[in-house]
Amino acid sequence: MYRRSLRLVALVLSLLTFLLVAPTGVTVLGRGEARAETEPGADDEASIEPTLAPASAEGAARKNWKVRLDNILKGRRIGVSVRLGDRYLYNWNAKTRRVPASNEKLLMSMALFNAMDPTSQLETKVAAVDAGAEKIVGDLWLIGRGDPSLTGGGSFGKGLPFTPTRIARLAKKVKQLGIRRITGSVMGAVSYFSHDWFAPGWKSDFPAEQVPLATALSFEGNTAGGKHISDPEARAAKSLTKKLRAIGVRVAGGSGTGAPPPNIDTVAAVRSVPLVRLARYTNFNSSNYFAEMLGKQLGVIARGAPGTIAKGGSGIEAWAEDLGVTVVAHDSSGLSYSNLVAPKGFVRLLEFAATQPWGSKLRSTLPSGNQGTLEGRLHGVQVRAKTGTLSERSALSGYVFLDRVGTWASFSIISQGMAKSTAVDIENRVVKLLEDRAN
Repeated sequence: MYRRSLRLVALVLSLLTFLLVAPTGVTVLGRGEARAETEPGADDEASIEPTLAPASAEGAARKNWKVRLDNILKGRRIGVSVRLGDRYLYNWNAKTRRVPASNEKLLMSMALFNAMDPTSQLETKVAAVDAGAEKIVGDLWLIGRGDPSLTGGGSFGKGLPFTPTRIARLAKKVKQLGIRRITGSVMGAVSYFSHDWFAPGWKSDFPAEQVPLATALSFEGNTAGGKHISDPEARAAKSLTKKLRAIGVRVAGGSGTGAPPPNIDTVAAVRSVPLVRLARYTNFNSSNYFAEMLGKQLGVIARGAPGTIAKGGSGIEAWAEDLGVTVVAHDSSGLSYSNLVAPKGFVRLLEFAATQPWGSKLRSTLPSGNQGTLEGRLHGVQVRAKTGTLSERSALSGYVFLDRVGTWASFSIISQGMAKSTAVDIENRVVKLLEDRAN
């Protein structure tokens, strides 16, 4: 009996010693308790997936709408973050970086609007070394600056929901200047953007199946006969030659491509619709082609000409890093399975965008319920968001109006390992609950 008492006393003393000397920061969780996520620092996107216990055990203080979200999300490989101003309303596995898929287009749009006025227009021009009153001595150069909507009058331009940039208008401007003869050829400039057509994390068939080549001088969406083409500059030059001749401007040579000489003067120019309209088409339709065209534009601003896919991704990374968010971006379209971003970082960028002069224009580029890539989803919900889809990857990020607060909040939902239909159902439930209940 005496020995048993001594052993009991020794056990109690050992336990007290452990509690007194346990290192600061070690937390012993009770059964059913959830490990809370820390507030983010400059590098808040941890790569380790936290394990959360059922949120219903967090205590009576946890708001009912959060418990409902927990129950929707538990057991899934999914991260969710919701932020209002400088306050996070909800986080679930929000520091884990995942593949954003086409949510990359939204990241690119924010970085581009931060670097370039959304009302800017992209110029396509003709230029020459020696342009006289009635003739151009030598070649006439057709030079693009990344306008994805340039058309020769084909079905591509007719199918766009905005006025495309027409080569015919450029031909008419040349004639209106009194020019009746070109002694050389019409040359399409192969410059300003590189002809790179691949990125780390892309599948081998993506250039042929998912995204046309992004070139500074484009033509008909860089597609012909349903196939992606590698010579849009030659086709654009040929189209301009034909249109000039059709309105009475003689072209002595034919058409071709090359690098324009440095000492060249602008003869005439046409401009695209505003950048915000191009971004709206990109995000509403999740156009990989428009995204990579605009991404190379961002690349030129961030890293200098020529624009490349990699420079566009670098421009996204640099902008995010300036705001304390770590992003891995290999492209602007979101086709790369190697792109990474955490929901918690994503909403921080969205909230920054909301405070900028261009914030409302950015939101206007995103589809609302039952529009664009949200067709058939979230009908009647006050949401503006970008979808994202790759094999077993899904994402939805943007802004949702909180009825109980009376304002917009940013959110990001990024998942993997689920069928798309399952992911979409979860995304829809989360957004509807946020609109109705979050505060």
